[in-house]
Amino acid sequence: MFMKELDMGICSIDSIKANGYREGKYGVTILYHENSTAAAVYTSNQVYAAPITITKKHIADGKISAILVNSGNANCYTKEEGIKNGLELAELVADKLNIPLNEMAVCSTGVIGRQMPLNILKPVAIKSVEKLANSRDNATNAAEAIMTTDTVSKECAVESTLADGTPFRVAGICKGSGMIAPNMGTMLGFVTTDLTLDKDTLQTALNKAVKKSFNMVVVDGDESTNDTVILMATNDIEAEYDENFQEALDYVCMSLAKQIAKDGEGAEKFMEVTCSGAKTQDDAILVSKSITSSSLVKTALKGADPNWGRIISAMGYSGVEFDPDIVSISISSKTDKAVIVDKGYVTTYDDEKILEKAENIMKQKDVFIDVNLHDGDCSATSYGCDLTCEYVHINADYTT
Repeated sequence: MFMKELDMGICSIDSIKANGYREGKYGVTILYHENSTAAAVYTSNQVYAAPITITKKHIADGKISAILVNSGNANCYTKEEGIKNGLELAELVADKLNIPLNEMAVCSTGVIGRQMPLNILKPVAIKSVEKLANSRDNATNAAEAIMTTDTVSKECAVESTLADGTPFRVAGICKGSGMIAPNMGTMLGFVTTDLTLDKDTLQTALNKAVKKSFNMVVVDGDESTNDTVILMATNDIEAEYDENFQEALDYVCMSLAKQIAKDGEGAEKFMEVTCSGAKTQDDAILVSKSITSSSLVKTALKGADPNWGRIISAMGYSGVEFDPDIVSISISSKTDKAVIVDKGYVTTYDDEKILEKAENIMKQKDVFIDVNLHDGDCSATSYGCDLTCEYVHINADYTT
């Protein structure tokens, strides 16, 4: 399928207006397209933030016109006052855009348990909304204003064609660095398309994309209270949904998910773990994420230690039944590969060069771990990073 990456970020969708503005740790990003269709997925954490309550209500009919995102304050565990403050900030922007309040989706990220400093955020929001436009600079501003402990902004956009030749685009931005676990993490994602799609189609497509992307990222195993991914269709191009759209959406979401893993708090290395040969898709997912979630695997990655015993151990407590005597385990870089266990046989017993090769691979920035259960045809891939001292420093001082 034809797919071309674009360099305009979220503003690759011509009719989207975007902007972000930041003062210190507080930022506000706004995405605007009147009368868009939308769908969303949220954290499964039972402690969830006020903006999720607001957005679930506003997006229930599948119609929104703008997304307001603030950084620096999570507006979580703030009870009724938090909902009131979230609506007050949203109403300020809605009035500027001349749209109803119930067409605003609201998202927040930052410190939990503190009321929103509206005296700070309102002026920031005004400066953001007043310069809404469709440009490269606006796309950059939008991606950067939502960052917290992120070290880089995250965006992806592609152009593709449907099966009948109709061209379309999918573009997205996200933020996320710490509190990243399966079922999404401290991450916010906003994806747009110029196609005309109804809310049920959008929801189904987003659920599929999230399952193989954001739900497969593990930085530290802590699931956030604010995770939200919104898919917004501007309805500029009349067309029928087909799998080419799903493929483009998957591509954008997986790109953003990998960017989150690579920018994990304190991370120095990226880890991609694929489990193949599983009986079911769910089995493959569980094994893959069990390895990626393992603190021991993460620290081995940090120390460039090809300790495959930690990998097989993580597989064993994944909850999936398999025969450990027939599994295969390999470690790869972009240019080299070492098969450590070959259908139950430990290759390094007889060939020290394989162990040396594995050690060199583990020193690389990108490390790929492949495990094969030899028990079926299903596979899944998860994404993660190493666990470093810097991660501890960042989170030890997070609120102070």
